[in-house]
Amino acid sequence: MSVSSSETESLNPASPAPNTPALSSPEIQSLSIRDVADEDRELAGKIKAEANKAFTGHNFTAAVKLYSEAIQLNPADATLWSNRAAARTKLEEYGFALADASKAIDINPKYAKAYYRRATCYLQLTKPQMAVLDFKKVLALEPRNDTVRAQLTATQKLVRKIEFEKAIETEEEKNAVERCLEIIGEGGCEVESDYTGPKMQKSEDGKFTITQGFVTQMIDWFKEGKKIPRRFAWEIILGAYAQFTKEESLVQISLGEGETCDVIGDVHGQFYDLLHLYSLTGVPKADHYLLMNGDLVDRGSWSIEVILIAFAYKWLYPNRMFINRGNHEAKEMNRTYGFEGEAKHKHGEQTYKLFAHVFTTMPLATLVSATEKPRNVDSKTILSPEGFKRYFIVHGGLFSKDNVTLDDVRKIPRIGRQPGQEGLMCELLWTDPQEAPGRGPSKRGVGISFGPDVTRAWCTLNGVTGIIRSHEVRPDGYAIEHEGLCTTVFSAPNYVDQVGNKGAYIRIDASGDLRYTQFEAQPHPPMKPMAYAIGGLANLVM
Repeated sequence: MSVSSSETESLNPASPAPNTPALSSPEIQSLSIRDVADEDRELAGKIKAEANKAFTGHNFTAAVKLYSEAIQLNPADATLWSNRAAARTKLEEYGFALADASKAIDINPKYAKAYYRRATCYLQLTKPQMAVLDFKKVLALEPRNDTVRAQLTATQKLVRKIEFEKAIETEEEKNAVERCLEIIGEGGCEVESDYTGPKMQKSEDGKFTITQGFVTQMIDWFKEGKKIPRRFAWEIILGAYAQFTKEESLVQISLGEGETCDVIGDVHGQFYDLLHLYSLTGVPKADHYLLMNGDLVDRGSWSIEVILIAFAYKWLYPNRMFINRGNHEAKEMNRTYGFEGEAKHKHGEQTYKLFAHVFTTMPLATLVSATEKPRNVDSKTILSPEGFKRYFIVHGGLFSKDNVTLDDVRKIPRIGRQPGQEGLMCELLWTDPQEAPGRGPSKRGVGISFGPDVTRAWCTLNGVTGIIRSHEVRPDGYAIEHEGLCTTVFSAPNYVDQVGNKGAYIRIDASGDLRYTQFEAQPHPPMKPMAYAIGGLANLVM
């Protein structure tokens, strides 16, 4: 299959060529603060300059490594710990970044920038109350810092909003689906009479229906910067909801002769990149499945457009379009990273409440099983009990305990529930692979990290050929790790307009072979990421 210069692909590479593994999750070391020799201090300064250059060049992984080398030479320099915290924040390693910023503060309690960086970590970890304390520390040290004062005010407003929402929540409150159906029944959500965009047709019983023609016209309408009526948005969301609630927490797909399934990683509201991606994968059809592996929303400022298109396909092609839940299909993340603000801005508060509930109905994982004799197998290949390849597709990864089975995943109660900070659902959506064996602390501050031995043991126990997960940027769009048993795929190229990574998707065929396709970011209108973020992160790109 030929590809243009903007897309490259490979077939079942013998060695994982685009293999940029995640940083392992070592323990944050407490280096002893010792007398530093002049030559060590001088060399640390030179390495710091290289690290700063890597950081400004958006090579954050290299920056972390260089700052770490400098810290080994001069652990008493608070700026090195603070700068490494900034680089780790860019890599979304908020747990590690928090520890680094705290170390910088321990060394120099009057270092305002370290307090600021720790505050941003707390915001990213959805702990605004803690961020408020650090923003106040910055202002105590720099009372004329109007930028931080504005962020403090916005964060305090967010804290009050959260506390108010908790105060008014009651168990007796109707869920958003029931309330929206009630509003529709009362005639309170009609299509505006002056609306001139694409229109849904009604069936003989008077209910709206979805067609490929409508979806195509809706996409063109979105490309013009326009929005569909709230009623059509509700119909699409409710149409997807009706399908999600029929599915178990672990969905199963069997690929018959000639059938393929494309696995798509995080897209994070990058609408124009999603359109290019769909032009490569094609739409769902009789012999072709699409599986979106979570994190459709947040960060990118066209999250509404992205999620409505995906949900429209779920409604239109319920047995060919599948969507796993990601850690960003959750209330706390949506509040922090922009989707809540965007949904309310474009379609109102009740629409956001509807999305928030429907997100809880999305399946947590999908098992994609081949049905034809496997090719490219060796003594290490793990097959299903029937002798075929099959893949466990999940947003995050594996578990903090051994012996979790596919049936355990299937039985997880999910509807109406948020992922929380621990347990099987949290770990499915939040965990990451690490290079070291065993399990380690999460670089994010939520979940754990799991090593190649954990992956092999779990795959062997469950007869799974490999895990395909998303959740992390990869420079090449995908990375094959853990001796080929764990593959990360990420489908948001040039993530938040600054990382410079490629996007990718993975095609699985009926024999279980994998084909990897990469693609580049596409131009888009001048709208910055997280344009609708609420609170202290509104002025932060990442």
